[in-house]
Amino acid sequence: MSKWFGRIAGLFSNRSMVGRDKAGNRYFTRKDEVDGIMKEKRWVVFKGEEDPTSVPVEWICWLNGQRKKAPTPEEMIELEAKRERVRQNVALLKKEEEERKAREGSTRKVVNTGKAGGPDLKSFIRQFPVSSEGDEYKEETSEMDGMRTSKEKEAETEKLPESTEPTGTGQTFRPGTWQPPT
Repeated sequence: MSKWFGRIAGLFSNRSMVGRDKAGNRYFTRKDEVDGIMKEKRWVVFKGEEDPTSVPVEWICWLNGQRKKAPTPEEMIELEAKRERVRQNVALLKKEEEERKAREGSTRKVVNTGKAGGPDLKSFIRQFPVSSEGDEYKEETSEMDGMRTSKEKEAETEKLPESTEPTGTGQTFRPGTWQPPT
């Protein structure tokens, strides 16, 4: 009952229809004086089922007050034509990309050696000093030492400079005692 009363009262209010979109939704505005200030209220009346996704972006901007003037039918036609051109260009680019991948796929041979291409982690780990939980680390290094020659061991010890960074377990830490190397 209140819905019918609202519609009848709306016919006699000072609202004005601003425009209509492609989906048939109608847009209205009303100016009211609130506390001596003229305020404008904007809203949409959906055609059929209320589907907010059917409202075009330009009308959303107008409803939110981001646009001063409502979009004109000419502007809407121009923007729809622009969107259609963008859709066509996207489809053309996708087609060209697929053709390019097909051409490259037929000319390029992929060689798979079965090994992952990446850094040698064992040599990376050897750079770090023995940790406080060194049992596991020592076992790994002793196995690696057996595989290396004595010349490699000597070259490795010559290459690695001794670290100047502080090391420790944290149990002997005293704030303010460490000084940077000079």
